[in-house]
Parts: sequence; C-alpha cells; structure tokens
Amino acid sequence: MPSAAKSRPTAPQPAPEQGASGRAAGVLGISRPWQIAGAAALFVGLAAALLFSGAAAAHEVSDPGALVRWGLPISKAIHNVSLATVIGGLIFAVGILPRTAGPRSRVNNSEAPEHAAFSRALAVAAAAGAAWTLSAIAVLVFTYSNVAGQGISGDAEYTRALVYFMTDIDAGRAWLAVIIIAAVVTTALFGVRSLGGLALTLVLALVGLVPTALIGHSSSSSDHEGAINSLGLHLLGVSAWVGGIILLALLSNILTGPKPGGGADITEPTLRRFSSLAGFAFVLVFASGVINASIRVTSWSDLFGSAYGQLILAKSAAALVLGGIGLMHRQWVIPQLGAKGSALSSRRVLWQLVLVELLVMGATSGIAVALSQSAPPQPTSFAPDASPAFILSGYELPPELTPVRWLTEWRLDWLWIAVALFGLVSYFLGVAKVLRRGDKWQWFRSVNWVIGLLVLTYITSGPPSVYGRVLFSAHMVDHMALTMVAPIFLVLGAPVTLALRALPARGDGSRGVREWILVLVHSKFSQLVTHPIFAAGNFAGSIVLFYYSDAFSYAMRDHVGHELMNLHFALTGYIFVLSMIGTDPLPRRAPYPMRLLLLLATMGFHAFFGVSIMARHRALGCGLLWKPRTGLGAVCPAGPADRRRGGLGHR
Repeated sequence: MPSAAKSRPTAPQPAPEQGASGRAAGVLGISRPWQIAGAAALFVGLAAALLFSGAAAAHEVSDPGALVRWGLPISKAIHNVSLATVIGGLIFAVGILPRTAGPRSRVNNSEAPEHAAFSRALAVAAAAGAAWTLSAIAVLVFTYSNVAGQGISGDAEYTRALVYFMTDIDAGRAWLAVIIIAAVVTTALFGVRSLGGLALTLVLALVGLVPTALIGHSSSSSDHEGAINSLGLHLLGVSAWVGGIILLALLSNILTGPKPGGGADITEPTLRRFSSLAGFAFVLVFASGVINASIRVTSWSDLFGSAYGQLILAKSAAALVLGGIGLMHRQWVIPQLGAKGSALSSRRVLWQLVLVELLVMGATSGIAVALSQSAPPQPTSFAPDASPAFILSGYELPPELTPVRWLTEWRLDWLWIAVALFGLVSYFLGVAKVLRRGDKWQWFRSVNWVIGLLVLTYITSGPPSVYGRVLFSAHMVDHMALTMVAPIFLVLGAPVTLALRALPARGDGSRGVREWILVLVHSKFSQLVTHPIFAAGNFAGSIVLFYYSDAFSYAMRDHVGHELMNLHFALTGYIFVLSMIGTDPLPRRAPYPMRLLLLLATMGFHAFFGVSIMARHRALGCGLLWKPRTGLGAVCPAGPADRRRGGLGHR
C-alpha cells in the first residue's frame, strides 16, 4: 500500500533517500543500520571516555582483571539504556500514542485492534526489560568482583561471598532490588495491556531509579542528601529524554500512515507531545547535572584540570547541543508538520535531526557511565578531625536555635525544590493559556498557589527541616506545618480545576494529562481516599501509626524514609483540606455540618495525641543515629537517662 508521502506529487529526491535500504533518515523514518549506529555510538563514547579518564586501567592493589574492569562499565551502559528504553516505551504507551487504530469511540471496545505504534512500543519495552534484568545481574556480579578485587569465579567461596554482598552490603542490596524490580516490570510488559496497568508498571519502573541514586559517589559526597536527590532527578530526566528519543527512532517507520492496523499519520502529534516532555526533561537534566557536579567538583581548577571535570564539560556541551536540536524541533519542524500540505523536506529534516540526537545521546550516555566509574577530585573519606555528628549524620550540628535562625538556617532539598518549581511553572503556563483563550482566572487562586509553594519550600528546605533532624520540637513544627499550613494555600489554588480548563481534550484515543486527571478523579481509589470520613481518619489516625511504629525510626535514619514521610504528610493534609474547603472536583463532598463535625473531631484527636507524646517517659524511635556511608548507629536508651536526653526525634 502506498504511503502518505507517496500519494502526492513531490520533487525528485536525492539518490541516498530513495528506497528503505539506501537512506539514512528519509521521509519515512530512520533505517535499521542507522539505528544500530546509535547503539555503536554508546560504546564508542564509553570506550573513549574510559581510556581518557583511566577508569579502566589496572588497579595498583587487588586488580580484578580486564574482564571485570571493562565488563562493569559495559554492563552499566547496557543497563542504563535498556532502563531508559523501558521507561520511554511505557511513557509513549501510557501518554503519547493512541491505544487502538481507527477513529476514537466512546464505547470501550476491548476487541478493537491495537495501533501498530502502540504494539511496537510495548514490544520494544518488553525486549528492553529483558535486557535491563540481565544487565542488572551482570552489574551485580561485576560490582562485587570489582570491590573484592578478584576475577569472576565459580567456586563455592566466591558464591558465598557474592551472596553476602547482595544481602548485607548496601551496594549489593541496591542492585538486588534493581534486579527484582526489573524482573517484575518485564513480566508485566509481556502480559499487561490495560492503560491503568501500564501506568502502574511505569511507576514501578521509575522506582527502579531510586536504588541507583542511593549508591555511588552520591552517598559519599560532602552533601550526600543533596547529591542523592540531584542524581535521582537527573536519572529521571535522562530516562524520559533518552528513552523517548530511542522510541522515536525505533517507531519512525511506523508512525507514518496509512497502513494496515496503523491508522493515520500520527508523526506530528507524537512529536509534539514528546517535545513538551523533552523540554521539561532537558531543564531537569541540565539543572540537576549542574547541581550534582557543583557538589562533587568544588573549584574551577578541578573542573578544567581533572579528567573528571573535563568529562563533565563534555557531557554538558552535548546536553546543550541536544537542547538546541530540541528547540529546532519545537520552533520549526513541528509547525511545518502540522501545516496542511507541508513539504516533504520538513519530514526529512525531522528524522535527520532525530538521528543526530540518537548518535549524540548514545555517545553522551557512554561518557556518563565512564564518569560514574571515575573518581571525583574531592576525597570521599572523612577528615581526621571530623566530628561525631558529621560521621553519624553526614552534617554538622546546626547552631543553637534562636528566633533569627528560624529564617536563616537552610539546607536545600533539591527534590522538593524541583517539585515547587515544576508546580509554579506549570501553573502559570496554564493560567496564561486560559487567559489567552479569553477566559478568566481569579488572581486570588494564583496568589494562594504561590504562597503554598513558598511555604512548602520553607518547610522542606528551611529551618524546620534543618532543626527537625535534631530537635523533636522542631520536627513537630515541621510535621504540623507540612500537614496543616501548606495544604491550605495549595488547595485554594485549585490546580486540578486549572488543569482541566487549560489542557485540551484529545480526540485520538490516547490519554494525556487531562485524561489521566479525569481517570484518577473518578477512580475507585479516589473515591476511597477522598471520602470525608476516610480523609479525616487518615489525617488524624496516620500519625499514631507513624509515631508508634518502626515507620518513624525508618524515616529518621533513612533518606528515602525521610522523603516518603514528607510526601505522606503533605498528601494527607492536602486531601483532608480538599475535602473541607476545596473547589476542585471530588467524587463526593460532605455536607457542611458534617465537615464541621469532622474538623472538631480531628482537632480534638490531635490535642489528645500531643498530650500523650508529652507524657511519655521514653524516646520515640530507636536506632536513629545513622550514616549511609558507614552504617554507624546508636540505639536510644530507656528510662531516666532517656528523659534527661530529651528524646531526640531525628538523627
């Protein structure tokens, strides 16, 4: 069947673009040899960066051999690219591509044929998931051999030591967790076809980024929590960006229709939707990369004079080139594709630019792996005069708390700063779109949203967070403000209402942000958690479960636990306030007398809980003094000594 490009008269094309086998990137997509060239660029960039930095050179002491020295970075490169491909494939299936071919129907027809691009995206993700699982196993084995300084062996002693490494050592446990997550995601990709199930699979795949962010240089830097958060954000942006480019290259010859089971040409909407995601990903990747590099490289001489710093510069330059190409897509290529009777030259340029992106991203991914294998210029060991507080917590104790220091002592939590900035930019982009359309948006809502984000940033990065790690009283201020102050302003901002007004509805059967918001609002889960009685019970009762269980100890001694604690308190407070005074759509709202009754009940419960804590004779949580680098800890005492210490709430 002739393609859309051949159904209209065109000017003669150059010889290299005639035929699928003879073109590099023509109007119908990127040919297979050039897709393979993108993978080759990964290993070329990796080998060049390893040789340049000397990361693959023989160790002076306990050298594990060339197989381990080269096998570890190669397996990490395969792991990173396959993980990104899994995430990219799921993003395309869940939020970019239509699930079924043909015109959209309001009736859920489970027998409708899948769109060819949707099927290809999931097939690619499933194959990449298998590669992700196998490469994670290889990374685990190679990492142990590299740490132990011995080659891979099949004897019983090596096996026992490997089992101990992946069950009792942080790095081994992290890679074991990655293997389990990868196996579960891959299994789901071979069997799940519903969009809801694929969305949950995507969430699980994103969770697979967390163990990677917790190990490596991040945990041993001077600001290990800042390094972990910035690296996690970096991996999130890179996975979405790189995975999307890989999917575009692999789907390039199937996005152009019509063809059996493929539907109409969906190149323009696919590229437009991915371009919006890639724009946010670029900002996230570049900003988090700068933050992470500034934590590990603290002087200009280290940046320009060390191999580590020069690799950072090369990676940054490549990121800027890719950002420039993305801008070309958004400013020129996409408008040309969307115009009626667009010239074939715009399609040719589109796939040529995607090919360049694929090659540059492949080489940059190789440089990134070599960078992770190279030692940063700053030492990762403790100074001889390091204080016990620094050894145990990674930070010096803050100075004595005074009224002025409630404003001046800050320790930036880049995860929540990223959340606040994303919320701010997205909100005002939505406001601008609503106003351009001629609709109105109350300034009162915008002001409240800004205040809420500022309060959220102050709570998570300011003095309440800094002192909340060493003083239980400050921790409770942090907790109560996160649950009761910030949510009030955020709810009054009505972000869901704004999103539903600003985002256009899709007509091709795919689910965008607007469609997913509606699915979530009308879901059984939303009906449960936003039910007035459940919201009030969760708001009041979850603090009992948190403080009188091991969850509190986990949140105090583990960085992931601390961030999950912040997330739980913020969401719990937001849902409760939303059920009380919110204007955003909810499945069910309580009448005003019942709201007042629930409010008084939760206030009384919090007062009772506060009295019960003050009457305790023993500290809440044990084993709170913890350090990721060394695993040092201290069990909190009981009895009179505990009362004299005042019961620290944080490490």
